[in-house]
Amino acid sequence: MNIPNRITVSRILLIPIFLIIMLVPFDWGEIHLLGADIPVTHFIGALIFIIASTTDWVDGHYARKYNLVTNMGKFLDPLADKLLVSSALIVLVELQDLYAPSWIVILIISREFAVTGLRLLLAGEGEVVAANMLGKIKTWTQIIAISVILLHNIIFAMIPFRFDILSLWVALFFTVWSGWDYFAKNLHVFKNSK
Repeated sequence: MNIPNRITVSRILLIPIFLIIMLVPFDWGEIHLLGADIPVTHFIGALIFIIASTTDWVDGHYARKYNLVTNMGKFLDPLADKLLVSSALIVLVELQDLYAPSWIVILIISREFAVTGLRLLLAGEGEVVAANMLGKIKTWTQIIAISVILLHNIIFAMIPFRFDILSLWVALFFTVWSGWDYFAKNLHVFKNSK
């Protein structure tokens, strides 16, 4: 296993730590940032999520720079993204005091399952599909939305509207669009499947 793949695995290993911080009822109080009171657990959870998310850029950059792109990496990288984002979205729904409507989360996670199924069909045909630019934009809009929601919109406290809501809608838009794009470009697998 090369270094980029190990970085990807570290992203997966940060997920249980994120879940423990967010879901175990620690009473660490609140911190006051930019006019907003944030539970310490949400702030720490956001930091863990952001650190885990940045490994997505690090592993990809390292793999391309040193020509270490592998089929395992093409498989692990989107899987790690899906696990991290899905875990965080489900946590947001459970917490209920943060903006993450269950129907939006269901659509986002459903798209991830559908594309993963498509990738499995393509793999059965001997094709490995790496994430395209639209898929990467989708992932980063999801990461931004989740981070903003976890941080209670504090970064954008001076903006006269709920940036957390807007960012989640943008993420939903790119999620649906990129899912449609994957299927539109790979319809041949359904014609070839027996």
